[in-house]
Amino acid sequence: MRQGFIDANGVFDAQAALPFVIGQGRNIETKIYKKRYPSYDYASVIPVVTEGNEWAIGTTFFTVDVAGEAKFISGSANDMPMVSQTRDQNSHDFAMIGSGWDWTIEQINQASMYGVPLTATDAMTASDSVERMLYNIAMTGSTEKSWTGFVNDPNVSRADVATAGTFWGSKTNEQILADVNGALTRVNTQTKEVEYADSLALPPEAFRIIATRRLGEGDGFATLLEYIRKNNVYTAETQQPLNIFSVRALATASQDGGGRMVAFRRDEEVIRFHLPMPKRVLAPRQKSLMGFEQGIIARTGGVEVRLPGAMAYADEITAPPT
Repeated sequence: MRQGFIDANGVFDAQAALPFVIGQGRNIETKIYKKRYPSYDYASVIPVVTEGNEWAIGTTFFTVDVAGEAKFISGSANDMPMVSQTRDQNSHDFAMIGSGWDWTIEQINQASMYGVPLTATDAMTASDSVERMLYNIAMTGSTEKSWTGFVNDPNVSRADVATAGTFWGSKTNEQILADVNGALTRVNTQTKEVEYADSLALPPEAFRIIATRRLGEGDGFATLLEYIRKNNVYTAETQQPLNIFSVRALATASQDGGGRMVAFRRDEEVIRFHLPMPKRVLAPRQKSLMGFEQGIIARTGGVEVRLPGAMAYADEITAPPT
């Protein structure tokens, strides 16, 4: 009598099992794409760019700078002041990451015999590992690829906060606001008032401090977070609220291992996370006489800061974790 995918001679029938495995693989693939990973949400911090061919080696882009100014001239002048431009070519390489799982002959036959789906635990673990690696690349880069990330780009200006000596937990509201405005102002001044930082990324501890500290006694008073969103140098000049959010990778990003604040204009023109191939689930395949395997791949180029002047790091706002 036939049992599962074992024939009368006790031999595993791979051809009969393959359609079942493929069907199960599709069900697992659907579950993977339905699941969300908010703890690895790099897209809410950095603009994600998926443009271009997903199998491209990398991307090439050009930057243009102009020089020259208008001057007073006479009506018979033959020395008209001219403007000029310079073009620089830059490139950024892509790389592939992946993670997989497999099924044994025992799992396949038991799933068929009892009419239950193959476990998706290993698949979810593989999917989770890909998302986690993409998040880590986006935040801190990759030593293997010599990439840096959102929190540690060497081209971004860095300075300790203006009111140094104590961390935000011990500072007054005025001192915290001065630290915030100092970082926002630095973006504006270092770009000769061309750029305005519209976003502020904070370590989780710093975010909790301003989110829970009230400006007065009682429930009717606003939190410091609400106040800073509406009362800062960026909002004063643009009439737009400041975007403030928490990024856990900033908790140890400063030069001394403490908290780092990032003021930046959140736009793909300034900073982008290259993801030409978002997470893709591969079709199952037979890897041996008694087993099948499946995998997930993605292609990324990591973080690219194209306008470092539109960003600023402010260090030592929270203490290093103990």
